Amino acid sequence: MRIKRTVNALKKRRKILRLAKGYYGYKSKNYRIARQAVMKSLNYAFVGRKLRKRDMRSLWIARINAAARLNGLSYSKFMHGLKTAGINLNRKVLADIAVSDKETFAELAAKAKQAL
Repeated sequence: MRIKRTVNALKKRRKILRLAKGYYGYKSKNYRIARQAVMKSLNYAFVGRKLRKRDMRSLWIARINAAARLNGLSYSKFMHGLKTAGINLNRKVLADIAVSDKETFAELAAKAKQAL
């Protein structure tokens, strides 16, 4: 007795077509074309997850730089001052402080200036 692949093949196709739902035209209807589109989009999604980290870091740096300049320091001098003062805060936290709590950031900037 031979084993027929009907159920598994159908499941495989359904899975791809479900992922391709909402794509334009044949990309959401035809299995062969949908498979290529889904593979491409999953690849873009993978790359995008890596790029998001890069984008967020540059956003944090821009925010810290803007706040540091309001306190009379450049970004690099501010970061160097924090490091020499022994204040170990990452850029994500510093950017959050710069946006939400300007007084605390001003205190950090003063400590960074003092350490330079």
